[in-house]
Formats: sequence, C-alpha cells, structure tokens
Amino acid sequence: MGRASLPDQPCERVVILDGPELHRTVLRLCSQLLEAVAEPRELLLLGIPTRGVALTRVLVAELERQTGHPVAAGVLDPTFHRDDLGRVGTRVPVAATDLPLPIDGRTVVLVDDVVFTGRTVRAALDALHTWGRPACVRLLAMVDRGHRELPIQPDWVGRVVPTSRQEFIHLMLQDVDGVDGVELLRPLAPSAQ
Repeated sequence: MGRASLPDQPCERVVILDGPELHRTVLRLCSQLLEAVAEPRELLLLGIPTRGVALTRVLVAELERQTGHPVAAGVLDPTFHRDDLGRVGTRVPVAATDLPLPIDGRTVVLVDDVVFTGRTVRAALDALHTWGRPACVRLLAMVDRGHRELPIQPDWVGRVVPTSRQEFIHLMLQDVDGVDGVELLRPLAPSAQ
C-alpha cells in the first residue's frame, strides 16, 4: 500500500498513538533533536509532502517553545527525483519546494510522517543537494514501518510499527484532520466486509 493516499477499501483501524501519546512523542523527539545538535539556531527543518509538512509545523512550534527563538522551516518536494515515478505516480498538486534560506552550512532535518521503503527519503536527499550543501542532514520520522529497500534509517523516530505491505500508517494532526493520533489501517478480508 502506498503512503500518498488512504486506501479505498474498508479497513480495520488500530490506534497506535492517541492524541496525548502523540503529544508526548513530539516532546520527546524535539528534546532528542535539541540534545543532538550543537547550535539550534542553525537548524532548518524541511517537511516532505504531504504529512511531513504538517508534522514540521508541529515540531517547529514545540522547538520554538523549548528554545525561546525562531526555528527555520520549509518544504522539500522530492517528487521529480524519485526513481519509481512510473509505479507510484505523482501527487496532484505537487507541493512546491519552499526553502526560507540557503541550506549551505546548516543542519538540515528532513521530516517525514512514515518511513517505508526509503525511496522517498533517497529522492529528498537528491532534491536537497540540488539546492546546496548542508553541514549535515538528519532524518526524523513519526513512524518507521519497516520494509526498507534502501539503507535509510531515521536519526529520530517516534514509533517503530512493524506492518505488512498491505497495511497503511496514517498520521493525523489537529490542523489538518481536527484530531491528533496515529492509526494502523488494515484492509478487511472480503468475508469480513
């Protein structure tokens, strides 16, 4: 099951993180990120569309609360750097890359909702390097669901959730969905529908 859209068929919904658990996970991820960077003012968080962008807004709000100063954030759309466009297709509309400042010499944190095969992150790295040369690049994901096809590993992950390829992870955020949480969507067997 791809990550770009929710499944069309009926699904069993299993709550992985409810709203308060998601909030605690965001707090933990932000604390871990701040402990790992030498200079928080050099951070640049780049959300990978689609849910990585909304997650970036949540993380930036918490990082600014914890540090007391602004944290730079933007959007990095890797769509046209993918090696599997023929198989997965493009999102409509494609989110525009939005870099608020030059990336050269910065600590860039790529933010994605779910790490799956690793192909989106690989494409994001290719896209990022067309814009400059950061001092370092890190990866933060809310969920690592396994099934890696490339040697990509998040530096910070909210939850590791082993899944089958037919299952789907859905991150829900207040400003997009009206509720916070993470669900595992498991397609129902034909007899269960």
